[in-house]
Amino acid sequence: MSKFKGVVPPVVTPLNKDYTVDYPSYTRVLENLIEAGCHGLFVLGSTSEVIFHDEQTRQEIIEHSAKVINGRVPLIVGVIDPTTDRVINHARIAKSAGADAVVVTAPFYTVTSQAETIDHFRYIRDAVDVPLIAYDIPVCVHVKLQRQTSVTLAKEGTIIGIKDSSGDDGNFRYVLLDLAGNKDVFLMTGSEIVVDTALQMGAHGVVPGIANVDPHGYVRLWNAAQRGDWVAARKEQERLCRLFEIVWVGAGRVSGGAAGIGAFKAAMKSLGIIDTALMPRPRAALNEAETARIDQILRATGLLA
Repeated sequence: MSKFKGVVPPVVTPLNKDYTVDYPSYTRVLENLIEAGCHGLFVLGSTSEVIFHDEQTRQEIIEHSAKVINGRVPLIVGVIDPTTDRVINHARIAKSAGADAVVVTAPFYTVTSQAETIDHFRYIRDAVDVPLIAYDIPVCVHVKLQRQTSVTLAKEGTIIGIKDSSGDDGNFRYVLLDLAGNKDVFLMTGSEIVVDTALQMGAHGVVPGIANVDPHGYVRLWNAAQRGDWVAARKEQERLCRLFEIVWVGAGRVSGGAAGIGAFKAAMKSLGIIDTALMPRPRAALNEAETARIDQILRATGLLA
């Protein structure tokens, strides 16, 4: 699984004023991440606001991504939906459109047991011949992938990897220990402010939303860790922690998702990567005062003159 490792950002999806995808800006996002040295790209995840896009738009996003990326790095695609058969349909489309692997959460809205969740992954893997990555994100789907669930799916070969955005670093460590030495599976953290710690624990990479704003920082952190320079890795991580504070600028006025992804978009607009910081309805964009505060943080962390 050596092709799936390193810095794999979940790609922001910029919008036009009519809420359609702004493909010229999106192309710049993809190119910026590749040019920075990222090792793969994850489209149609939570940071991509996948759940706001209908089936046709999702397919167009995948096809556009595959065309721009053109095999330079792996293309990982979220096929996120509440139920098994809907996910299978998305996975078939993603594979046909050029995905190297697909990302699947536990089922949501309906209450699902861990045994049923295991079957959910097995059904998808049996239906579509494409590598499957489990996405542990209970804050969104309200189901935690328990340690034994993850280990079972990995050991039997149903999944080739896990993206952990649970915030449960203890559970993540146990899964790493349980799967240590298993070269057929990779584990990546989505906790962008503890990447140096996760890599020291044995994680195979990071999926950092804020890498849309500063991909070079995460690539530097990864490179420092690979050469065993943990002092440099910690220094870069601490700078990125200061940058990460942009996600709290809008907190309290807008929802957590709007504050976080909205901050990424506001910063990316200030940096000239995208043309608007528009959010899909009903999420609210950050206001001028909040954007000004984000710009201050960008300057303080060396990203904005």
